[in-house]
Amino acid sequence: MNTDKIYAEHLANEYAPKDDSKVIALRKLDARAKLPATIFTYAVGILCALVTGVGMCMSMEVIGNGGTVSFVLGIIIGIIGLVGMGLNYPVYKKMLEKGKKKYAFEIMELAKEISGD
Repeated sequence: MNTDKIYAEHLANEYAPKDDSKVIALRKLDARAKLPATIFTYAVGILCALVTGVGMCMSMEVIGNGGTVSFVLGIIIGIIGLVGMGLNYPVYKKMLEKGKKKYAFEIMELAKEISGD
């Protein structure tokens, strides 16, 4: 096995001009339909997890003054974070459905062209 030849072919393929085929365009459309929902879901999920963590820290008296008010406020903040995490998935599904509906016609037309029907 000639590794120099394989390496040379790999480099040649890397620098060769790329053809924008219909399959690549289809992948880009698919990503464009799904990306906003994914970004929103990750951002809200991380934010809600952080809010839940702050609430837990307050209720366990890690942060705050350690009084009853801090304990109750920590529980309330933690519940708000948990509710946000619970609502995150249904919101994601709705946003994904909306994105798919927006690009459905273009994706279907391009898929028909590719399949030749």
